[in-house]
Amino acid sequence: MTDTTPPLAELSQAFNRRDWLRTRQLANHLLPQMPRHPLLRYIAGVAETELQNMPMALSHLHLAAELEPRRADFAVQFAKALTLVKMTREAREAADRAMALAPTDAATLDTLGVIFTQNHAHAEAVTAFRRAVELTPEHAPHRFNLATALVATGELASAEAELESCIRVDPRWWKAHLTLAQLRRQTADSNHIARMEALLAGRDDDQEAQIYLHMALAKECEDCADYPAAFAHYTLGKAAAGKGRGYRIEQDEALFATIAAAFPEPQIATPGHASHEPIFVIGMPRSGTTLVERIISSHPDVHSAGELMNFGVALKRASGSRTPLLLDTDTIECARDLDWAAVGADYLTSTRPATGHTPRFIDKLPHNFLYAGWIARALPNAKIVCLRRDPLDTCLSNFRQLFAPSSPYYAYSFDLLDTGRYYALFDRLIAHWQRAFPGRILEVRYEDLVESQEASSRQLLEFCGLSWHDDCLRFERNAAPVNTASAVQVRKPVYRNALQRWRKYEPLLDGLRDVLDGRGIALPD
Repeated sequence: MTDTTPPLAELSQAFNRRDWLRTRQLANHLLPQMPRHPLLRYIAGVAETELQNMPMALSHLHLAAELEPRRADFAVQFAKALTLVKMTREAREAADRAMALAPTDAATLDTLGVIFTQNHAHAEAVTAFRRAVELTPEHAPHRFNLATALVATGELASAEAELESCIRVDPRWWKAHLTLAQLRRQTADSNHIARMEALLAGRDDDQEAQIYLHMALAKECEDCADYPAAFAHYTLGKAAAGKGRGYRIEQDEALFATIAAAFPEPQIATPGHASHEPIFVIGMPRSGTTLVERIISSHPDVHSAGELMNFGVALKRASGSRTPLLLDTDTIECARDLDWAAVGADYLTSTRPATGHTPRFIDKLPHNFLYAGWIARALPNAKIVCLRRDPLDTCLSNFRQLFAPSSPYYAYSFDLLDTGRYYALFDRLIAHWQRAFPGRILEVRYEDLVESQEASSRQLLEFCGLSWHDDCLRFERNAAPVNTASAVQVRKPVYRNALQRWRKYEPLLDGLRDVLDGRGIALPD
């Protein structure tokens, strides 16, 4: 065998400087000589992950974790790769194995916390992030990650303390300011406006500062009833967040038209998977989907699985489409003649081990409204609940929210008028689903939930085939984690504050009204 010491030293150097192409080249040179060298497999797997070559990454990291079963960092990187390819069940199992090894490296624990978060295991995420903070108390990102996990588990006072610690360590950890602003209702006597205005001064070229500080200032100005200032900050924050994205509403118009065309009206029933487990809660974001999820999941027979991308992934996988987008024209064309029972079975399997412990579970990804037709085919016994809310309140609430920047679903939300145009597409698609699959989708008005909580809750449970349970009226006591924009609000009983919020901004919404009215959307006086 040739002397491998110089290449190994060079490999280590390339890995440490994150030169992934060189790392891959050197690893591939060495692997034929040392095919069962665990560290070499690990390094090769990390490099392939960074280069987004996931089949090779999974192969290397799986073998590394098998060869060194006591190395927590190997198990964590394998779990991370599994998460990236949406193999959620396998990722959770790998993450649990890693946690059982009691890792003592802060970076490994932080990565593990992120993996748990992405797999909706928020209590486990809190444990991992807390250990990372204990090891590196002056590291702001670890503090912030712990705070967001604490918000998900409802530990809001602890979350506030962690956010203040994060800002103390690094005032430029901009995301912390927005999360802190959203934790509670600010008042004229108790707010962070002056601190954030001082930090924002002179940062015109810092995109992240512009995004997060303007959005945080908007929230706190709104709490203090300064609505013109709030709207100005929302506009600036959203413009900064949307900068360079190149979004055009025509892209979504074409996608929605292609989806509808794939489902002539009405549809003939297909023999999909027979399971009654799933309850899909769909609708425009910020329309009350989390409230409905909390009401139904307060029933002892129901588990809340969170906002799952799993159905879209199952459809993409079954279609055989190789395009990068989860849902596009190619995917729709390739998904015309599938084994729908197999698609339903794949979806259900992918939700394990989180589901299967109760008779029913909720998948609360709002944008599953795009997939409603395929869901109806693959899971003919699944229940689908669609939230509707006042169009002006829905659009304004989407504009007020900074959604996950990496998500494929929210490109419309950076401009208020685009949000109005998108709402009209949503409205038209739901009407199409109702014609194509009559009786499959229950539409529920958010306003009815607030004004007539018990009657609406009874309607929901009856539609889902669930017996009445009084806990569904006390959803604020539901201890299950929440990792959505409504995580703070749903810890409280039903409140009326969000009804007709648009009236506070009425002088600023003429353009939105014109967009909605021009597309046939009925508006309040």
